[in-house]
Amino acid sequence: MITNSILLECLSVEQLQQMIGTSVKNGIQEFQNEIKTKDNSEELLSRDETCQFLKIDSSTLWAWTNAGKVKAYGIGARRYYKRSELLENLILLKK
Repeated sequence: MITNSILLECLSVEQLQQMIGTSVKNGIQEFQNEIKTKDNSEELLSRDETCQFLKIDSSTLWAWTNAGKVKAYGIGARRYYKRSELLENLILLKK
């Protein structure tokens, strides 16, 4: 039977601190990589979240939705906006 165990009585305090530090750093690095690769483009935003994301007032969002500048998706009386579509609707302005 193979076991992965460490005998702590053979380690100095510095060695144990180094092992723990290395393990924690590796765990944090893996978590950061997972967050970076996570695809948030299809995330649905509520009206308030969309206004905060675009830094606009709710009346502006209402006007843009009615003018067809942004697409809204609804369930009942609730409206949602796809983050990816909001980003696609942004246009580059030339100076």
